[in-house]
Amino acid sequence: MSEETSSAILMKTAAVASSVAAFVLIAVKLFASAMTDSVAMLSSLIDSSLDAGASLISLWAVRTSLVPADSDHRFGHGKVEALAALGQAAFISGSAVLLIFQSIQCLLRPRRIDHVDIGIGVMLFSVVVTLLLIAFQRYVIKKTGSVAITADRAHYAGDILMNLSVMASLGLGVYFDSAYIDPAFALCIAAYLIISAFRVVKKAMGQLIDAELPADEKRKIADIVLNAPEVSGMHDLRTRSAGIKWFIQMNLELDPNFTLAKAHAVADNVEKLLMKAFPNAEIIIHQDPAGLNEHHPQWCYEQP
Repeated sequence: MSEETSSAILMKTAAVASSVAAFVLIAVKLFASAMTDSVAMLSSLIDSSLDAGASLISLWAVRTSLVPADSDHRFGHGKVEALAALGQAAFISGSAVLLIFQSIQCLLRPRRIDHVDIGIGVMLFSVVVTLLLIAFQRYVIKKTGSVAITADRAHYAGDILMNLSVMASLGLGVYFDSAYIDPAFALCIAAYLIISAFRVVKKAMGQLIDAELPADEKRKIADIVLNAPEVSGMHDLRTRSAGIKWFIQMNLELDPNFTLAKAHAVADNVEKLLMKAFPNAEIIIHQDPAGLNEHHPQWCYEQP
């Protein structure tokens, strides 16, 4: 099985697991919210409901982004992942705003919380389910670098803090006999959700506007190319990513006395070396004669 196929299977499995977990958590939190009448519990229910919608978007995005390139989309469909991540950020922001309004209302009109033991038990169950899901998502992200799964994981990472906060608010509210602790915790959760949404948007926009790969990855590319046999230098290195696919483009500087066939063979070898290091990359190489007096504004590397 190729690494690309393995990545596709992992991403689809993670997206399905996320959706299933979201609907399970909605069911148990709906019950707990009805029993406790806690705004912090309601905030957790709202977030899980939005997570379910976001997870379905993620599932669609993953399936679409993995569709092979076609005549109308020669670079593939990888950017669908980034678009889905923006949609997920909107879900996160929407839940935060709704939570802020609900919390302010409860601060102005405090209300009693009932059946605290049921609420804490449900939150404990939610923490366990969410931790298992996050562990699997982290493994998938490490293997694939998927933006959609990364955005999905941001939801559930926030859920861990949210669930713990709800448990704390329920316990402290009863211990101190205060109706203000519950909405105060909910406001803190809302602030965390807004920060999470901002991080997701930042990463998604990097793909949509074709941001370059990180500098350490570009240095790794340069080291591979410049250490390849019979390569004199390199310039105009350009990189970007779309979903799990990387795109690497460069001008390779070769001995001007090489025949066309020889230059092609050297470039082919460089491509193979890069593909070994970056299996999900698509590589475009243009051959130039070394020593050509041209201005190269992009990254320029030359052998000493």
